[in-house]
Amino acid sequence: MTQVMSFSADKEFASEFDDLIRKSGYKNRSRFIRDAALFFAEIQQKGDLMNMKDEEIVEGHLVVHYQHGSDQKLMVSRTDSVEVAAYHHSSRLGHSCHLSVDVVHVKGEAIHVRRVYEQLQNTLNVDKVSFISAPMRQEGCC
Repeated sequence: MTQVMSFSADKEFASEFDDLIRKSGYKNRSRFIRDAALFFAEIQQKGDLMNMKDEEIVEGHLVVHYQHGSDQKLMVSRTDSVEVAAYHHSSRLGHSCHLSVDVVHVKGEAIHVRRVYEQLQNTLNVDKVSFISAPMRQEGCC
């Protein structure tokens, strides 16, 4: 069930608001506001991976873009401190036949996920590493 919520804004912001939503790829104001509020709240409460408390339990995806040799995969090994729930490897994406992307679903304490992140950043031929945090939940699953 939906509930109508409203807020006030100055004229300058109000006139730029729809453009901001459009540039962000949204077609619906309500979804934009919902996602922006949840993202802001998560950053305020937990911070990004590099600034989280060491003992904070974090779950999300490591996305690793790298140049590979023939049939090379950049494997993230299982450790006692970071749980790897899923691993996906894609190669020969887009315009480059040498670009690979690995997506690894991980869970663990922030300090240990950071170590894996930093290890990947310092791996030969890795171009970019990103961490996408899973949404926070206050209560159980499903």
